[in-house]
Amino acid sequence: MNHPENNPQYTGLNVNKGVMQPPSVNPYLHLTRRKTYSVQEYVDEILAGNITVLSQAVTLVESSRTEHQEMAQAIIEKCLPYSGESVRVGITGVPGAGKSTSIDAFGMHLLGEGHRLAVLAIDPSSERTKGSILGDKTRMEKLSVEKNAFIRPSPSAGSLGGVARKTRETIVLCEAAGFDYVFVETVGVGQSETAVHSMVDFFLLIQLAGTGDELQGIKRGIMEMADGIVINKADGDNIDKANMAKRHFANALHLFPLPESGWSPEVLTYSGHYALRIDEVWDMIHRYINFVKANGYFDRKRNEQSKYWMYETINERLKNDFYHNPNIEKMLPILEKEVLLAKKSSFIGAKEALEAYYS
Repeated sequence: MNHPENNPQYTGLNVNKGVMQPPSVNPYLHLTRRKTYSVQEYVDEILAGNITVLSQAVTLVESSRTEHQEMAQAIIEKCLPYSGESVRVGITGVPGAGKSTSIDAFGMHLLGEGHRLAVLAIDPSSERTKGSILGDKTRMEKLSVEKNAFIRPSPSAGSLGGVARKTRETIVLCEAAGFDYVFVETVGVGQSETAVHSMVDFFLLIQLAGTGDELQGIKRGIMEMADGIVINKADGDNIDKANMAKRHFANALHLFPLPESGWSPEVLTYSGHYALRIDEVWDMIHRYINFVKANGYFDRKRNEQSKYWMYETINERLKNDFYHNPNIEKMLPILEKEVLLAKKSSFIGAKEALEAYYS
């Protein structure tokens, strides 16, 4: 650039030309697009244990796009014959019970015995961004860097039924990829426990001692679902409290009828932080698995779970089709207004919407 200040008439004044500005993008950076796979290529890579491709397949499962869903279902169908060989463990407990720390310790114990572990966490979601807000990988420090461990949080995005179905489908893919243990973690004591119970072989309830009434806030239904209860943080000055809590829970379990499995749920104490008595927890789980396989309950329960999820999928599909029907989308706000103005009852409004949908 020429500057008028460099004209000879302006003696003693010089302005340098400056330097060329560098490009905004690094010229040495070569951007490569992610490789796209066919259904069969996805299946082949998953069966070969390719974690990267497994992650991409799970993303397809979680996607709401029609083309992704169609591809995901085709992949799952081809992987199905290679699934079903893992031990599926559901893990729940009140917030702060140390679920993630315990999973870290339980998982490292399994990896030490030569197993491969997939951890699927049903995470709560931000209502604003629909994104996962717990960040499970950051809370499982040891497992997150292990090559034989796969950790996948699933943001629920307001639809528990949807994320539960997708978690079950993800289990199929993980088993096909060679993971022989699958953990499904829930965020706390609530509705998600029922969904998780319907997709696992062993349901573990983690509890704490020294929190006042040990049974307060624990729903009877969740106690009845548990195949085993473990009292965490049984270390240091907390050992006596943990043993007292163990007796309380054991006494409470005696009041419940014997489960259909024929197994009497056990109560143990351990420390996830210090990895104490982790082997005792696994001895209990393995005893349970051997017990229910011997009496036939293991296979019977899995068959019932498959049937349950078939009907759940039908229900979810019908619900989605109903609410995404263009005529229904136009009709519902009108019916809603009439119901709010007491011009129609809730039941009449629903009846008219359903009749319009089926007509």
